[in-house]
Amino acid sequence: MGVTGTGAGLPDADYVLLGSRVALGLDGGFAVAVPRRLRLLASAGARDPLQLSVDGAPPEVHAAQRQDFVDAGLLDSVGSARNLFDDLVADPSWLWPYAAAADGEVPAGERREVTDAAGRTVLSLPVLDDPLWHLSDAVIVVPTPDGDRWLRGFRALYIAWLTHLTDQRRAAAGDPDRLLVVICESRQIGETLVDWDDPRVRLVHTVHNSHLPAPYDDADAPVAGMWQRWLEILDRYDAVLWPTRAQRDEVAARFGDPGTFHVVPNTIDLGDEPPDAASRDHRSVVMMNRLADQKRVDLAIRAWVRVVAAVPDARLDVYGDGPLREELRLLVDELGLGGSVHIRGTTDDPDAIFDRAALFLVSTAFEGQGLAIAEALARGLPVVTFDARYGPREAVGDAGVLVAPGDVEGLADAVIDLLRDEDRRAELAAHARSVAAAFTPDAVRPALVAAVRAAVEAPSRRAR
Repeated sequence: MGVTGTGAGLPDADYVLLGSRVALGLDGGFAVAVPRRLRLLASAGARDPLQLSVDGAPPEVHAAQRQDFVDAGLLDSVGSARNLFDDLVADPSWLWPYAAAADGEVPAGERREVTDAAGRTVLSLPVLDDPLWHLSDAVIVVPTPDGDRWLRGFRALYIAWLTHLTDQRRAAAGDPDRLLVVICESRQIGETLVDWDDPRVRLVHTVHNSHLPAPYDDADAPVAGMWQRWLEILDRYDAVLWPTRAQRDEVAARFGDPGTFHVVPNTIDLGDEPPDAASRDHRSVVMMNRLADQKRVDLAIRAWVRVVAAVPDARLDVYGDGPLREELRLLVDELGLGGSVHIRGTTDDPDAIFDRAALFLVSTAFEGQGLAIAEALARGLPVVTFDARYGPREAVGDAGVLVAPGDVEGLADAVIDLLRDEDRRAELAAHARSVAAAFTPDAVRPALVAAVRAAVEAPSRRAR
């Protein structure tokens, strides 16, 4: 069934990464981790893997997003990424064979029409005021030259697209049983596809964030909503890729490991050697993250009152954007920190910022992995961070300082100690690159290959 190996690399199959939306500037570290995984697949032997999305933005928006990935060096070409609705607008005829004859009148309710460049409707979607809309079997209308046809729910639409893409490749390879490995990059996608029982398909699911509810630090806290539903169907995926050992172990201890759990961190590029500690601005501390509730930048700003009292010439530069930008700026003014704390917005050159600074500061409430920590370490930058679930502890190693989650005074004291102690900063910086090397493609690739091989070499966990 098309499972021949490629040496020490991936089994010979077709590989796609599927996310609801993958967009730089909108989806934080997720939008960096996904294309890097695509490149990792290619480096492990996957032939022309694809990064797929199913969000309904206009084709010109997706075209710009694809170009952004190429410009950032995250995708080799714009052809490496495709979108379901772009493919429909370009040519809807591929969908017609997957739709069934209409069965009565279309149920009443609001609908969204997807149209091509000439204004013709190529798809009519139900608009559902329901958090479980992706699991509904509500009628999707597919206009064809011979009249309207129906699909039952978004599950049927997504599976039709994936099958179409793969059948094209199966035909080109002359192998109708060639395997498709779908790497689900969001829980909504995973939920939608979890009943897909084609024996030629393997579903691999990644994890990008903590499953714990607020306050995010109780491994036994009740889990609700989408996380609860996802954890209940864990055994239906052929492999689950956790970004940290800690999260894998806590989930396994509480919910059980069906034998499909693997630790496969997201990767970074190590880059060239960074400047040494002596050449840096010894009073410069930087943060780089989305300005959103999860990142708790407000706690770092509150800690800075204590920092600047002890080290008057210390400066904190916060890079990033998000819904809390204005609120954080007002907090800086309220605390009288305008001379030492600056909300800088986004940057196109994070390495240059890392290379000038003395410390990287993280005040997050929770993480999936904390990719920015590894990126800072790759530039030889010591880290001070809350010991939040999950990621900071495994990312920092002996190149930084961990502080109890939410301990504002402890965070401030750790920054003060390192700003005052040049030798200690240099010692941590000396370890930074070797710690970061654990997240390079060469270091992570064997774990990814092992996880996928285990999934491919066993029967599908959904096939009947």
